[in-house]
Amino acid sequence: MIGRMPAYRLLIAAFVVLTAAGVACRNAGSAQPDLNAGTFLTNANDTLLRLGIESSQAGWVQNTYITVDTQKIAADAQSDFAAAVAELALGARRFDGLRLSEDDARKLKLLKLQLSAPAPNNPAERDELSSLSSSLKGDYGKGKYCPSANRCLDIDQASNILASSRDPRELLDVWQGWHRVGAPMRDRYTRFVELSNKGARELGFDDTGVLWRSNYDMSPDKFAAEVDRLWAQVQPLYLSLHTYVRSKLAAKYGSAVLPADGTIPAHLVGNMWAQDWSNIYPLVAAPASGENYDLTASLKRRNADERSMVKYAENFFTSLGYQALPPAFWERSLFKKPADRDVVCHASASGWDAPEDVRIKMCVQINAEDFRVVHHELGHDYYGLLYAKQPYFYRDGAIDAFHEAVGDTIALSATPGYLKQIGLIDRVPSEKGDLEYLLNTALAKVAFLPFGAVIDQWRWKVFSGEIPPTAYNKAWWDLRNKYQRVTASVPRTESDFDPGAKYHVPANTPYTRYFLAYILQFQFHRALCREAGFTGPLHRCSIYGNKAAGAKLAKMLEMGSSRPWPEALAALSGESAMDATAILDYFAPLKTWLDEQNRAAQPGLSVAQ
Repeated sequence: MIGRMPAYRLLIAAFVVLTAAGVACRNAGSAQPDLNAGTFLTNANDTLLRLGIESSQAGWVQNTYITVDTQKIAADAQSDFAAAVAELALGARRFDGLRLSEDDARKLKLLKLQLSAPAPNNPAERDELSSLSSSLKGDYGKGKYCPSANRCLDIDQASNILASSRDPRELLDVWQGWHRVGAPMRDRYTRFVELSNKGARELGFDDTGVLWRSNYDMSPDKFAAEVDRLWAQVQPLYLSLHTYVRSKLAAKYGSAVLPADGTIPAHLVGNMWAQDWSNIYPLVAAPASGENYDLTASLKRRNADERSMVKYAENFFTSLGYQALPPAFWERSLFKKPADRDVVCHASASGWDAPEDVRIKMCVQINAEDFRVVHHELGHDYYGLLYAKQPYFYRDGAIDAFHEAVGDTIALSATPGYLKQIGLIDRVPSEKGDLEYLLNTALAKVAFLPFGAVIDQWRWKVFSGEIPPTAYNKAWWDLRNKYQRVTASVPRTESDFDPGAKYHVPANTPYTRYFLAYILQFQFHRALCREAGFTGPLHRCSIYGNKAAGAKLAKMLEMGSSRPWPEALAALSGESAMDATAILDYFAPLKTWLDEQNRAAQPGLSVAQ
């Protein structure tokens, strides 16, 4: 329609022409300083800040009120934002090769890395990409499995069955039923990959996966090698846990359910994606010490509701010396699934207009898992509050993994000692209960590690073309088997699209951030415990109420993405490299015990093989 072109696009076009003319008037070359990059970036900052807020607001409405109309509104807003990023990023290439200040060079790089799915410069293709993105996410949010004509299960209801049932037939039925949500996405996802790759190439990247791996202050190949190095550090710990858990599941379900190849069927570990095994703790429990406690039961005894769950987390952050959440948080967040409409219940945080407006979207369940998740989500919001004074380009974590790690670092401090301080348990268990605590924690944290790596191992290969559309599902399960030693619960074919049954794939959210975050959170935790003067076992440390540790953490958070992540890490820990030894330290007593159990069950077994 004539006249629909937003005014910002006319302004961007004019600005890019003027800056290009300015550059052309000078002799090109790295020795020549650029005098216009600062002005260009000021314009880009203001434009993207405004459009980013508009896009985030539209996305919020779509996620909390899913209709055809809200999907269209969100797609249009995202298309406008993507168009601005694409045009500004293309304009920024005019400064390639010129001598820039370190600050301007960093902002120009971050400008090119703004989008996880960069839009092609062609308007029709850009709109198509936005529409595909919106529809894929919407299909996941509306997804249901209907085992009968009058009974349908959304993802939360299906997940609750996976978590609680011990009937392998019921588990298999629900697992299969939910995974059908992915199949209709396959063709649209294939086209989505094509368009995203085209946008990435227009920005100078070989494909979207290369663009993602360029966002870590090192070359894409070096980053891939860094992920491999960190996985090698933690793999022996995971294999010890896997071997132990499988032996317990074999005792429970028998050889008719457990295959002979040493893998675990995905539907047996208490989680739809086999990424968190803590729900099957009763099946694999360490010897009872009499020191255990039930946080879920404690929350329910105290009549906790969704709002009070969030209040517990806010109080943790204020105990570190941070501000209370702004009034908008309590007015505009979504804590409970509405009865009258579809929403995306997957927990997320938003801080598009910090410090005045931050919020979370989460269908809070009154249980121990969501107690931790709420702490995690507020970590995102407090990160946003602390870097809110930075310019637009630096309003983000040092890298995406830092954002994910911060909240989980706080959740690691939700120890029995902390729970006793806030009145959720009556006494702190003695050290006799540590083994149970560590095993329960490992079922969530250690079990996740290979899953955290595998999703992007698959997508990097999809974006590069190494995995063609005709092998999407086979490659998915090959990688799940390689990293997790987890297999599909029933034979799968290319008529299935099981990656689509995991939110982050249709939502196009890069996932290696979570793998790195699960390592960094222990590195952060170890550093903060040192700052707090704690000298006991790492798993017993809580920084609740320690303002010195809070100030140390704030020093890193306030930097946002203004400096390379090794500098941000050093501001907190004094270390400039990611290091998985902290997670090994944390779980060292458990690793020793697991290896003893595994050798006793299978004499001569080497769990590191």
